[in-house]
Amino acid sequence: MPAKQALTPLQAVNEIRNNNNGQVVLVLQGGGALGAYQGGVYQAMHEAGVEPDWLIGTSIGAINASIIAGNKVGDRLGRLQEFWRLVERSSLWGAFPAWTGVADALSSWTTLTTGIPGFFETNPRAFLGAQVPLGADHAGYYSTEPLRKTLEELVDFSLISAGHPRLTVGAGNVRTSMMRYFDSKEMELAQIPCGSCLGSPAPPSSRWVGLIVFLVLN
Repeated sequence: MPAKQALTPLQAVNEIRNNNNGQVVLVLQGGGALGAYQGGVYQAMHEAGVEPDWLIGTSIGAINASIIAGNKVGDRLGRLQEFWRLVERSSLWGAFPAWTGVADALSSWTTLTTGIPGFFETNPRAFLGAQVPLGADHAGYYSTEPLRKTLEELVDFSLISAGHPRLTVGAGNVRTSMMRYFDSKEMELAQIPCGSCLGSPAPPSSRWVGLIVFLVLN
C-alpha cells in the first residue's frame, strides 16, 4: 500500500478549514522582545502560504496584528519588517566591542533621553515639575505621537474595517483594571495609539491601558 503523501503546511491548514469549518487564529501578547519574535512567527507562516483568518493582540502584539490586518497579503511582511527596522537599535553602537558594555549603555541612555524614532519621544514639559498643568493625555515623560504617525503610514484601516482578517485588540480599563476586547467584526477601528503599550512612562489614554487603536462605534 503506497504511503500517504505528507501535506504541506498550507494543505494541512486548508484541510482543517474545509473539513472542520476551522480557521487560523494568531494570538499576539504584549512585551517588546516578544513583539520582534512574533514578526518571525508571522514570516514563517507567510512563507508557507498560511495567512491568519483572525488576529488577536494587546500592547506590542496589537501593533503587529494591526500591521498584518491592515495590509494586503503581498505587503504584510514588508510592512512588518519596515516597522521593526524603524525601531531597532542603531548600528552605530556596533562600533564598540561587545565585552565593554559601552554599546548597551549608550543605546539605553539614548533611548531614555530621546526615545526611539517612529515609536516614542520625550515630552520635555513633563520634566518641568508637578505644578505644570499638562492634562492626563500629556502627563507622561514620553509621547507616542511618532507611533501614531508611523501607523498612519503602515496601516490601511479601511482594510481592517473590511473584516478579513478579523482583528481583535485587548486593553485594560484604567478605572476597573478589567480587560476588554475590541473587535473589527463588531465596530470600526480607527487608529490612535496609546502610550502605555510601550511599557514606558507614557500616558495611557483617558480610559484604556495597552490599547493600540482608538475605537469608533458604527
